[in-house]
Amino acid sequence: MHIFLAALAHETNSFSPIPTTMRAFEEGILYRPGGGDGALAQARDFPGYGFLLDVARAHGDDVTFGLCAWAQPGGPVARATWEALRDELLEQLRAAGPVDAVVLVLHGAMIAHGYPDCEGDLLNRVRALVGPAVPVGALLDLHGNLTPAMTASGAVLVACKEYPHTDYLARTRELHAILARMARGECRPAVLVRTLPMLGLFGTGDAPMRALLDLVRACEAQAGILSISLMHGFPWSDTAATGAAVMVVHDTGAAHAARAGRIAAQLAQSFFALRSLGARAMLSVDDAVAAGLADATGLCVLADGADNPGGGAACDSTFVLRVLIERDARDVALGMIWDPLAVQLAMDAGVGAELALRIGGKVGVASGQPVDVRATVTAVRRDARQHGLAGRYTEALGDAVAVRAGGIDIVLNTRRQQVFSPECFTQLGIDLAAKRLVVVKSTRHFRAWFDAIAGTTLFCDAPGALNSDLASLPYAHLRRPMWPLDAIGEAEALGLAEHGHA
Repeated sequence: MHIFLAALAHETNSFSPIPTTMRAFEEGILYRPGGGDGALAQARDFPGYGFLLDVARAHGDDVTFGLCAWAQPGGPVARATWEALRDELLEQLRAAGPVDAVVLVLHGAMIAHGYPDCEGDLLNRVRALVGPAVPVGALLDLHGNLTPAMTASGAVLVACKEYPHTDYLARTRELHAILARMARGECRPAVLVRTLPMLGLFGTGDAPMRALLDLVRACEAQAGILSISLMHGFPWSDTAATGAAVMVVHDTGAAHAARAGRIAAQLAQSFFALRSLGARAMLSVDDAVAAGLADATGLCVLADGADNPGGGAACDSTFVLRVLIERDARDVALGMIWDPLAVQLAMDAGVGAELALRIGGKVGVASGQPVDVRATVTAVRRDARQHGLAGRYTEALGDAVAVRAGGIDIVLNTRRQQVFSPECFTQLGIDLAAKRLVVVKSTRHFRAWFDAIAGTTLFCDAPGALNSDLASLPYAHLRRPMWPLDAIGEAEALGLAEHGHA
């Protein structure tokens, strides 16, 4: 096939204090065709984009490269930035000439000023360009919020199934296979969506979510069912479409459509029955630190998910650090705190220097107050990297330093990003095997790499931009009723609106 490939992705937190402008994409990933081998290598580090290139090559496809743009999660995208990147992508598609398929790597929870549904906007403009006959597919994050406009575009939508998102390669192969069958005239997919009025974060590594995914895969094996995605939704995107959903991609025909309807109803009921898992029963900061320091099972990993930049938080909150200092904690590591000013001061001072350092608490009230410490600089690096979810790809940490304050080793960096792997610490000389507690600013993705070395994993509900108290958020567009903000039973939930077929 001749495939046009592009990526334009952002997970938008409506309540984040971090504005998302063109600079955010330039600091993330911004590949433009003709940008040179270095720029293309950066685009290949974006899992869906890079994986599609590999899958297409394995099938002998010809790929026309389009834009690859991704920014770290934050607040709504500036209107001018969205329109410029969108129109650039569309112009590249227009210039590509006749194509057999279009593959877009999106997110599903992207909002720009004036555009509450960026994915729906883009997909329908792409459809208008290529016409009704050309297969269009989009790879989504399961934390996307499905909209009627997205499904009305006629695009085949496939989301990752796992959280942590370790299955992007498998989902890329799945999407490519469907589009190839469409191009050969072997199937004509339709999309059925059942929305669910619930918010939460649902890790898939443990029961009973694992059993639900086993059921999904069993349903996918039935005749005429091409793909099933459980959309968890992104609770911090304030839109009318925010929430969970079940999406079934099936072949056309009355029998297949009826089967898809039954499957969607069954999975919607099963998913909603697990809604309490999304409430994230977590410890307070004081209790989490006390439990972590008292743990004797080996390395204890404490997740500060409320300050996860992977969901739009600033990544400079000090709530956990302050309690650790107050307890005179020893054999502890904490990272990463996004603090370019503190990094610059520590780098200028150099390894071995001791200096008064003001850490974190710079962006807003969700960051807490800065913490003043007497710190020793233990490591300075400009080239530190960590492996991300895709496994084979690494991400730069930016200028990074390790400083020691009392018995706490703290990683500070200049590129706002969550902790994925232990390399955030080990590349700066911090031996986690010698620690009793490591605090990571991440919600769940860290588990893909840390579970192998963790004796215990704890989750902390600190203040922050991703605090789990969703009822305290100033939603303006969220549809109601919505669990857990409202008391809602199964019959009422399953009786609420669904998109239907597209």
